[in-house]
Amino acid sequence: MRDAVQWLRSLIFVGQIYVMLPVIGLLYFPYALVSRKGATAGCKAYTRWVTWSAAWMVGLKTEVRGTPPTGEVIVAAKHQSFLDIMLIFTALPSAKFIMKREILRTPVIGLYAMRLGCIAVDRGKRSQAIKKMVADVARGTAHPGQLIIYPQGTRIKPGVQAPYKVGTAVLYEELGQDCVPVATNVGVFWPRKGIIRRPGTAVVEFLPVIEAGLDKAVFMARLENEVESASNDLMREAGFDPDGLR
Repeated sequence: MRDAVQWLRSLIFVGQIYVMLPVIGLLYFPYALVSRKGATAGCKAYTRWVTWSAAWMVGLKTEVRGTPPTGEVIVAAKHQSFLDIMLIFTALPSAKFIMKREILRTPVIGLYAMRLGCIAVDRGKRSQAIKKMVADVARGTAHPGQLIIYPQGTRIKPGVQAPYKVGTAVLYEELGQDCVPVATNVGVFWPRKGIIRRPGTAVVEFLPVIEAGLDKAVFMARLENEVESASNDLMREAGFDPDGLR
């Protein structure tokens, strides 16, 4: 009975956040058209609505740990669900994402992604897209800020292992910027698929900076170890055994 009630609460919650997406998007639309700050404000208004409503509708609280960066850095994050995107974005002053090009065709989201200066990447053409982005940054045409990339390339279910892709190392080397790893346990409460949203505290944690200038192989090994170790600790804290599926 309890599971059925939680599922129903989750259904109502999910339904209303999809309704509020175009409502808030259209409300901020004029401001977003004339200013990148408007696009940022609109997106943060939506992410805050989602986290606020999640707390009282399904009992899902959120927490950001560590120190979010404010300068130009690469943010390399564990990705488990839509929720970690929102928590990371809300915590950063000027965030932009490396994202799939298909997202640009999504109503409302696509427009705001362009206004934020997100970098659209073609599937199967990731290396070319990264080279273009590096060139854009060098020419000063890209918006300054915190560049968010998901080293595993997609959402990963808690307890499932997936390789870290070389694109993050290419960015790290070519841009010559520090990298801030981010760990999370949000997938325990907000799964990749399905309706159910579980009560608890979903956390994203900004980890200590990995300084620029390391060898690519050293950087990737350190990034994977730190993100995976911290994410596993957060999942255990939430009552999930990340080794249980291995």
